[in-house]
Amino acid sequence: MKVIDIYLQYFSAECEFAGTLRKGAAVRLTAESDAGTIRYSVSVSFFPHADAGDFGISGDAFAERELYSGKGRRSKKREQTYLAALREHADAAAQSLGGVIHWDAPLIEARYA
Repeated sequence: MKVIDIYLQYFSAECEFAGTLRKGAAVRLTAESDAGTIRYSVSVSFFPHADAGDFGISGDAFAERELYSGKGRRSKKREQTYLAALREHADAAAQSLGGVIHWDAPLIEARYA
């Protein structure tokens, strides 16, 4: 199975999870392909971000929304559609954990594959 983060960016955020205040969020658009099938998802992972150099992602404050799963292969056109709706899906995933993403406060530049 091939897993590709089409988009990855870290943002300032707020979420209290498992008794720990999380101040950062990693937001991803991911494609997983295998044997003629493709799956796209948006995920949010909140992490403590105790200081400017702390990007240690913990796996417990994680939420994911599946956008598509079926037969096919990667499609740049489909990926552009998903990128356009990324914030909406990421916000919904963040809200499911009781968190909020500060879109106007990125911690790193966006990375695209």
